[in-house]
Amino acid sequence: MLELLLSDGNFAGLWALIKNSGMLAQGVLVILLLFSLGSWTIIFKKAMFYRQVERQSQQFYERFRTSNSLSELYRESERYPKSPLAGIYRTGYEELTQQVQKTKGNPTEETRIKSLSGFERSLYKAASSEMTSLEESLSWLATTGAVTPFIGLFGTVLGIINAFQGLGEGSTTTIQAVAPGISEALVTTAAGLFAAIPAVMGYNHFLNRLKVFGAEMDDFSTEFLNLVERSFS
Repeated sequence: MLELLLSDGNFAGLWALIKNSGMLAQGVLVILLLFSLGSWTIIFKKAMFYRQVERQSQQFYERFRTSNSLSELYRESERYPKSPLAGIYRTGYEELTQQVQKTKGNPTEETRIKSLSGFERSLYKAASSEMTSLEESLSWLATTGAVTPFIGLFGTVLGIINAFQGLGEGSTTTIQAVAPGISEALVTTAAGLFAAIPAVMGYNHFLNRLKVFGAEMDDFSTEFLNLVERSFS
């Protein structure tokens, strides 16, 4: 199949344009290639990571709903390292163990929490930390989507300038004389779009996934807070 495409001249002609382009255009193409490779690497890694996050979060939430022991669930939470819900729970449980105390002089008094608002703040601080961890590397996709079209356009503008300079210095002024230079210059614009489009699509997709994770963390934090309020206040 590849040989058929090359025989048609499409890819062979494109490769010839790239190979015969100037040093500046090739430098722009190398930069765009690095951006593209970086964004595709992040896309694949994030896709696999978010699948793990989703699976482990679902498993931990089911365990949270069925567990009768907070301390036992705390020990089991280490089995879900990718789940932000498990991270929030660990932080909340550690805060809870520091706050609960029995009333002095009355050992029969029920265990109570010192500050429910402090416990709530610890949950939302943990949720913010987990969200920051989930957002890691996504800024590269946003930067790639925003910057690479302009890098490609920069290479195109310089290529067109060089093409018209060569036209002015030549003895002929026909379209056949300037067309190769212009087509060579437009390759960088196409390369810029090739790098930008997947990055933008990946960024928007992952942003939607983050909104879902954020809603899940908010719901879990509220449910955990309600549980502590019923049990320790």
